[in-house]
Amino acid sequence: MSLAQEVAQRVDEYRYGIRHNLAQFSHQLVQVFFVGLTIGMFRTVVPALAESEFGVAQGSFMMLMAFVTAFGFVKGTLNFVAGRMSERMGRKKVLFIGWLAAVPIPFMILYAPSWGWIVAATVLLGVNQGLAWSMTQTSKLDLTSADQRGLTIGLNEFSGYFGVAVAGIVTGYLATAYGPREGLMLFGLVVVGLAGLLTLLWVKDTLPWAHAEGKKHAAGLMTGPTPRYPTNISDTPSTWEVFTLMSWRDARMASVSQAGLVEKFVDALVWVFFPVYLYQHGLSLAGIGWVVGVYGFVWGLSQFLTGHLSDRIGRKKPIVWGMWLCGAGVALVLLGEGELWWSFAAAVMGFGMALLYPTLSAAVSDIAHPNWRGSAIGIYRFWRDLGYGIGALLLGAVAALAGGIEAGFWFTAAAMFVSGLVVLLACEETHPRLNPAED
Repeated sequence: MSLAQEVAQRVDEYRYGIRHNLAQFSHQLVQVFFVGLTIGMFRTVVPALAESEFGVAQGSFMMLMAFVTAFGFVKGTLNFVAGRMSERMGRKKVLFIGWLAAVPIPFMILYAPSWGWIVAATVLLGVNQGLAWSMTQTSKLDLTSADQRGLTIGLNEFSGYFGVAVAGIVTGYLATAYGPREGLMLFGLVVVGLAGLLTLLWVKDTLPWAHAEGKKHAAGLMTGPTPRYPTNISDTPSTWEVFTLMSWRDARMASVSQAGLVEKFVDALVWVFFPVYLYQHGLSLAGIGWVVGVYGFVWGLSQFLTGHLSDRIGRKKPIVWGMWLCGAGVALVLLGEGELWWSFAAAVMGFGMALLYPTLSAAVSDIAHPNWRGSAIGIYRFWRDLGYGIGALLLGAVAALAGGIEAGFWFTAAAMFVSGLVVLLACEETHPRLNPAED
């Protein structure tokens, strides 16, 4: 039997598209919502009470940023590892390992005698996020068709960052009602335990869908426009081959990777400096939760539209517009006062993120062959989430040199503008319908 005949017989077994895989797609959306809840519990209470509850000295900007730095380097590395692991052992096992890594986190927060314990808990959080969030995204891309990638990633990131926003608000109230440590432990135990249980019961491994897609490409059975896959890479590339391609050998992949890295400067700023800035200006924990929550809600909800928009108009324009709009929102924080103004600035940042965030991942997926797509996504996410660590170090250093966290806001706004300019000049359109490969 020829390869084409063998693959044709398996077409009905592995069907692609959200509608054909709605049940499993929905389970993966629930999973990424729990992943968002897990990181969200670190977003409001922990940075705001770093001095009073966990012993960080006032003005210790580098110490304050230490837990985000640790998170970024660990999550970035685990993204890199997760992509290769998932191509060997399957997506589901990697997802479950990610939830196992999160089990100690609530207890470490409860019993933390110093800020060092929070940094250590954040290392485990980085492991959880690097493995679990990567797998929810990769699994959905395995199941869906090429013309749904923007929508798929938009839905994935909507669900995750909706979870981040919900957790920021809920933990603010729980901390007020039960105390910061007890509230976070209660929230964390429920989230991690339920997510791990649902993984075991309902999540299916989607690696067979990726394998079937690769065979369809090899057999010439794929329909629609041909993506502009890189030509300077082998059919079954090594880890180093994919890494160098993503990092500098392909201008499109490299420009997308640097944009992913720089946009995480905003998230590092919102994670640490934004709550501290608001707390210093007299906002309550609940108020901080709502302002930071606006950023997460707008980011998450808007991706319903922006992910699908990039399937229509392409990837490049939303990326560039998003980088610049998000940077403008960061600058707006310092140009006014009051909860309403800060909420507006957070909404501008959130919408800019909604434009760029799912679109960057979709651009990688457009031109990454299914044989090495998991690795490509993992390496892009490695560079992207390394931006947490690099951004936290740079923001801490800039604030220390300038003597205030306001300098970190101006630095981030400038970095976003420059990074968007790099994409504008160096990256061509990746959507196969709008820029297909030549025959």
